[in-house]
Amino acid sequence: MILTIDVGNTNITVGVFENEKLIANFRITTKIPRTSDEYGMMLSEMLENNDISHNQISDAIIASVVPNVMHSLESALIKYFHIEPIVVEAGIKTGIRIVTPNPQQIGADRIVDAVAAYEIYGGPCIVIDFGTATTYDLVDGSGAFVGGVTAPGIRISAKALWEDAAKLPEIEIKKPDHVLGKETISSMQSGLVYGQIGQTEYLIKRIKEEAKEENIKVVATGGLGRIISQETDFIDIYDANLTLEGIYRIYKKQNRK
Repeated sequence: MILTIDVGNTNITVGVFENEKLIANFRITTKIPRTSDEYGMMLSEMLENNDISHNQISDAIIASVVPNVMHSLESALIKYFHIEPIVVEAGIKTGIRIVTPNPQQIGADRIVDAVAAYEIYGGPCIVIDFGTATTYDLVDGSGAFVGGVTAPGIRISAKALWEDAAKLPEIEIKKPDHVLGKETISSMQSGLVYGQIGQTEYLIKRIKEEAKEENIKVVATGGLGRIISQETDFIDIYDANLTLEGIYRIYKKQNRK
């Protein structure tokens, strides 16, 4: 079994693949500092809760956008699983070409999403990840990562509202029944959700205009992506496990014994 780990700014998402299939996945909060022993124990316990022994894990791969987590996490895998993990970074085989001026500046999360979207759904495609930031990336028909857009995620926007505006409360992020809110909470929810839908549709339209390619698929992922994808015809596919699938596909390209 192969352990795939996506270290995001908010959560660490862990997947277990066996015979090409994702058989288990779970999340750990990223922002709490942890030692290698804590990571080792948490990973072992969560695997056990999914009826998987840590002895069944034969290898691991990590894609991370949080550098200060890596030392403890890698040490945990070495100490508890006796595995030195592969890390998705510059120079690793991915299967896509990055044709931006500074390829090393492209985050590992965007690379793995692009790999999965292109290999599973084909190109050209626009890949949207509704995470801590909302990212929009274009992969052309030849499998080249052309470029992208980075915008504040829905949670970041919501946090800015209730932290920087004294009278605005912390709210649940969900789609209200109407665009025009009748009170503070529904008006905030409307601005956050319908505002994100509007941004998404506009950016997809502009990216397609600049791409000048036919039949561009739009593939979305990320925690709040399901809400947005259900409310617009501009998104063709929502795949909750896109990032883990991309990490696993990159793992297979390494030909590690």
